[in-house]
Amino acid sequence: MQWIISANVAKQFISQGATILDTRNQLAYLIEHITGAVHVTWQQFSQTEKSHRGKLLEDGNLLEKKLRKVGVFNSKPVIVIGNPPHNFGEEGRIVWMLRTLGHQKTAFVNGGYNALVKAGVATSRGFHCSQEIGDFVVNRTDCWEIERDILRAKLSENKLTVIDTRQKQEYTGATPYGEQRGGHIPGAVHFYFKDLMDSEGNLLKPEEIITKLEVLGIHCETPVVTYCTGGIRSAFFVAVLVNLGFFDVKNYAGSMWEWSASPCEKYLLRL
Repeated sequence: MQWIISANVAKQFISQGATILDTRNQLAYLIEHITGAVHVTWQQFSQTEKSHRGKLLEDGNLLEKKLRKVGVFNSKPVIVIGNPPHNFGEEGRIVWMLRTLGHQKTAFVNGGYNALVKAGVATSRGFHCSQEIGDFVVNRTDCWEIERDILRAKLSENKLTVIDTRQKQEYTGATPYGEQRGGHIPGAVHFYFKDLMDSEGNLLKPEEIITKLEVLGIHCETPVVTYCTGGIRSAFFVAVLVNLGFFDVKNYAGSMWEWSASPCEKYLLRL
């Protein structure tokens, strides 16, 4: 199962009883959502300490409990819904999280909620709580995530390409989301995550994305690390790259909340 699927493919999985997780804001969810979808936020599964709030909870048992509560099973596909281009890629974050925790059958819908509605998937109003408690067991992998100290070491060895997926003004020094310092990781190239999609939130054609990456010197075999403020937009970026066939791409979930809290000034560059 790919990390990103079309609305029509998602519709088939939904008709077969897939778990549906909706990452849109709560008001949008209450007004209307795909029938059977459970509302989730990335914060539910992340640490609360200010400088580490982009990182997943370390307690695997707690993660299992939270994911089982929203109906995640080991064997049942999980379809994640977002609201592109009007969000921060939360659907990509949830898919990245589940893949990192060992769930192999999870994907988000290209085009998000609107694409599913256009495909004729039934909708409902109000809250929906999962009727079943899942049985998901965490089996964490480091295939798609990287920690700060390992990233630092690899930067000093010049062994990877780092992509800053934030807006340009953040890359050049703005701190709109509570970062302790502004700037970007030295050597990082800029590629705003929303430039992966069109104005309606549909991903660009694979060849268009690959062309944009090649302009930056990034190819399928290039080791890549993505980051943003708290590992949300960058997780979306990872999902896209993995779906394109990139085999060495990792999300730095700590991102600028953690990186900018480091006392090592040499590890931050401001333009």
